[in-house]
Amino acid sequence: MPVTLKDKYQQFFTELKKASHAAAKIDENCIYQEANLETRKYMNYLLKDNVLKGSGLGNIEYFKAFYDAVTKEGKNGVVMMEHFSNLDLPIFLYLLEQTGEEWAKDFASRIVAIAGMKLNEANEGVRAFTEGFTRVVIYPTRSLDSLKAKGWTDEQIDEEQKRARKINFAAMRAMDGCKKRGQIILVFPSGTRYRPGKPETKRGLREIDSYMRLFDILIPVSINGSCLLINPENPDDMLADIVNPDVIRMTASPIVECKKFRNSILENVPADDPDPKQKTVDALMSIMEEMHDKVEKEQK
Repeated sequence: MPVTLKDKYQQFFTELKKASHAAAKIDENCIYQEANLETRKYMNYLLKDNVLKGSGLGNIEYFKAFYDAVTKEGKNGVVMMEHFSNLDLPIFLYLLEQTGEEWAKDFASRIVAIAGMKLNEANEGVRAFTEGFTRVVIYPTRSLDSLKAKGWTDEQIDEEQKRARKINFAAMRAMDGCKKRGQIILVFPSGTRYRPGKPETKRGLREIDSYMRLFDILIPVSINGSCLLINPENPDDMLADIVNPDVIRMTASPIVECKKFRNSILENVPADDPDPKQKTVDALMSIMEEMHDKVEKEQK
């Protein structure tokens, strides 16, 4: 019988809520949110329960090379990762720390995730788990696109667009500060978790092209296995996700030099192409998907 996250870990939520202090409503003044280590420890309990023996990082030498490029060469670096569950970020940090290597622990400590504001605003339990990790909060374009279908008036949408611009402008400034401090940005280029049977949720957002222009290097990371499954009966409630203990492999592809990579794609895009930015993002997603498929075949 499937067990949901909120049912299995109900005993944590009272303590989590006591320790939580993150903003329940996002505006431009609370974009950068430092990790709350009091709530983080509860996530670590959950990970020890569900990340099974045999889990680990694939091609760890690429992770080390990326870390060295950031810390020794002063490169601005961004991690681009597949996205299957809300545990993807916590598991990545957990696996880095579990290596026992000092460089990997420092890598984990430098990561700042780009997170949609829904993680703060949707549910106090989700917010408490989320705030265990340092992040820059954004207003996702997808959220704006869905307002009309939800019955919002043009006036309401206009006001929300103004709010989104303020939030995302502040987020860009916060991200620039992270780069200057030598922190490492982590982005899920699909902008949402992949939902089986809905291939559009695995397509990269065209906005990711902007990240490629802002950073020197990126490292693509594929994910095989998932400790949480989206509940088909309640897909919008993140605490209704189904707990699924699993072996998780997070595998790096070789470092990508952003400018060189973008140029190599764009020089082959026809001049009349309506959306060249999407082509660069599609090429990035292909790298992760190819590695994902390769690891899956090896596991079988």
